[in-house]
Amino acid sequence: MENKQLSLFDSFEIPVFSALGNAFPDSESDEIEYKSAEGGFPKEMWKTYSAFANSKGGVIILGIKEHRGNFTVEGLSPDKIDAYKKEFWTNVNNKNTVSTNLLSDYDVKDFVVNGVTVLAFRIPSASRTSRPVFLTRNPFENTYKRNHEGDYKCTLEEVRRMLADADLTVHPDSRILEGYSMDDFDLQSIRQYRQLFASTRPAHPWLSYDDIEFLTQLGAFRKDRKTKKEGATVAGMLMFGKTNSITDEECCPNFFPDYREILTADPEIRWTDRIYPDGNWEANLFQFYRLVWPKLASSLPKPFQLKDGIRQDETPAHTALREAFVNALIHTDYSAPNNIVIEQRIDNYKFSNPGTLLVTLRQYYQGGTSECRNTSLQKMFLMIGSAEKAGSGVNKIMSGWESAHWGSPYLTIESQPDRLILELPKFCILPDETLQTLRVLFGDNVDSLGKDELTILAICHIEGEITNNRLQYMLDKHRSDITKTLQELCKDGYLLSENKSRWTTYHLNTDFTNNEDTSYVDSSLNVDSSNVDSSNEETPNEDSSTEDSSKSNKLAFSILEICKEEYLSIEDIAIKINRSIRHLQNRIIPTMVKQGKLIRLYPNAPNHPQQKYISKQ
Repeated sequence: MENKQLSLFDSFEIPVFSALGNAFPDSESDEIEYKSAEGGFPKEMWKTYSAFANSKGGVIILGIKEHRGNFTVEGLSPDKIDAYKKEFWTNVNNKNTVSTNLLSDYDVKDFVVNGVTVLAFRIPSASRTSRPVFLTRNPFENTYKRNHEGDYKCTLEEVRRMLADADLTVHPDSRILEGYSMDDFDLQSIRQYRQLFASTRPAHPWLSYDDIEFLTQLGAFRKDRKTKKEGATVAGMLMFGKTNSITDEECCPNFFPDYREILTADPEIRWTDRIYPDGNWEANLFQFYRLVWPKLASSLPKPFQLKDGIRQDETPAHTALREAFVNALIHTDYSAPNNIVIEQRIDNYKFSNPGTLLVTLRQYYQGGTSECRNTSLQKMFLMIGSAEKAGSGVNKIMSGWESAHWGSPYLTIESQPDRLILELPKFCILPDETLQTLRVLFGDNVDSLGKDELTILAICHIEGEITNNRLQYMLDKHRSDITKTLQELCKDGYLLSENKSRWTTYHLNTDFTNNEDTSYVDSSLNVDSSNVDSSNEETPNEDSSTEDSSKSNKLAFSILEICKEEYLSIEDIAIKINRSIRHLQNRIIPTMVKQGKLIRLYPNAPNHPQQKYISKQ
């Protein structure tokens, strides 16, 4: 029974429909509709056809009866199935019935369930240019969409917005505003944007342009060659405008960007911080971005990483978070009711914006398809390195969040009113005990590992050991690629290998800290081990070679040299001398402080989070 149910949806080879097999035939949903069809081809099916096409798509199944929430598989006779198929194809190609035929022969199939036959129609989500899909020849009275309650008739405003999205010759944010001038722009926002633009693209020719020409290149100011009309665009006002100019009826009266920070579990506290148009700042998108982005990014971990000798303060998770934030700003339908809401909570981020999805849900998750409602806004963020254009933004969101080992981002599509909500969970997909153990063993290095590497280490912890053969059933990688990854983990000291019979087994290296730079300050520096945290270090051999002692002396001398002029943190010192933070923190720095060679910035608080050191003159 279960296999037959699943095969019905698997036949369409669409993952979202395959998942519906778990509920079949016990319930209906946003993406599945049952109809009896015992008394003839159901006329109401066309409303559902329109609703699915204008929403996320779905499956209509004829031959299943619903009564008060109970579903019965009645089935259809072969004659009825043939008659219904013929009637469907006749009407779906008739403009008096429905505006667009979205189906092919592949989308109409009959299946045997519980010994009887049902007829299924897969209705795909219509493309941006095919919407709205409506009945008869009147879109304003016969367009439907899908929600939790079933099919509903779209309002005139919803239909108008679908028609506007379908017209690719005009982008809503490029409209020239009547009666606007340079006085409506916030000059400070333009100046700050130009500074950021210059730091991102220091040799760009636009930097020599005056403000009007610069704004013209960005799409914030435009001249219509046909009408000769020129002036500020909707995008220009949204990005650089004064608050009152943006919310004027001519521009975007519903504009109200809202950032809400709820970093507490106390139900009495509504939010811990909030940024919204309160009159204390010019509430345009650029200023909103400048104010909100640092708050979003500050809660992400920043593991210590060096690339070509330069510290990397941003991780792929930062890139994912920024892409999600900017996507909400550039894909919003600013003509729709309601407003942008950005929420940061203890366990997730949530980006909510008015508008509809311009690609299918499947295309969204696959990435690579670029459809933008506000192309000028997209360009403005692109030019300062804060947006993607080639359809790779969603890929960066998914892969970047995956790199942090958190739950997968997911998109919710709401209607009445139309709204998109992208949620980025902040719960770890690995068992807490496993992750804690790996952090104890490998420290902050865990945060810089990729998904496959961390998965291998986690399995090693849970199962005690791992083999290439075992990993082939757990990772989506070829055997040779797994071998390469295992060898890299061994080379980096995370794993130890052991040959057993015909294959090699791997287990965690519990002495990982010994693979760090273990050169130590020798007796010439009067090492006092009582002040050194050696819980994770081996006791140095008394017979250390002259070469090791020489290296240690050079290391201490280098630290004294770079700390001559100013106080430096351990992280700064580690970067300048290319050594590990843990080794300096546990061995070298405490010893040099004990000897009086280094002085703490906060002498009475050795563990102060802003602690720094300077050489004793």
